[in-house]
Amino acid sequence: MLKIATWNVNSVKARLPHLLRWLDEFSPDIVLLQELKCVAEAFPHMEVEDKGYNIAVSGQKTYNGVAILSKSPIDIELTNLPGNSEDIQARYIEGFTSGIRVAAIYLPNGNPVDTEKYPYKLDFMRRLHDHAKELLTTEDPFILGGDYNVIPEDADAYEPENWRGDALFRAETHAAWRKLIYLGLTDAFRVFNPEAGKYSYWDYRAGAWNKDHGIRIDHLLLSPQAADLLISSDIDRTPRGWERPSDHTPVWCELEI
Repeated sequence: MLKIATWNVNSVKARLPHLLRWLDEFSPDIVLLQELKCVAEAFPHMEVEDKGYNIAVSGQKTYNGVAILSKSPIDIELTNLPGNSEDIQARYIEGFTSGIRVAAIYLPNGNPVDTEKYPYKLDFMRRLHDHAKELLTTEDPFILGGDYNVIPEDADAYEPENWRGDALFRAETHAAWRKLIYLGLTDAFRVFNPEAGKYSYWDYRAGAWNKDHGIRIDHLLLSPQAADLLISSDIDRTPRGWERPSDHTPVWCELEI
């Protein structure tokens, strides 16, 4: 079995005790991290390696940052998303490990929508679609996991009406998401959790966590070859209930490898 998880830690420095505790308790084989908020040199390599993980990082000072942790060696393929050589934001890293290709993705938020941030989000989604299409030609099993900043459906938000017009929920965002899914990718969580009302993110404000007023924006998208091996998937709410948590919580799946 291979257990793979994605988690936006919202600062790996601030959340290091949580990360180390969760690695001990949950023991995933592969972890895709987002929003590290540090350069690669500042990542806590020693502490994470002591837990038995190999590490690959694409970092950026103060903002963004993604990483792959794996109990097996990692062969890095890409440290940025193809399609725009001028994009220097640390939002994508891809590699082979444990017999599967994985990518950690921190897709742009896109708000405010009347600024350059929303076109950047849509262009990033276009580039991700084009790259995923290329990956499918290899017939390698792969997982594109991360914080997509996309609420796919009404069922993925506590109060969908509150999100109308937001970059996470606009029609153009949904169209780009469907285009990605229609390549033949599988939303691992939805396979085993068809019901509404399960979330991966809760705002720090207004008691959202205690009221369970959340949204589902962290996703694991599987190629057909990976989906054939899928045996379970869910959201691990536990770390969100710890003291000074990230506003996201891990999403995971298991493959029969």
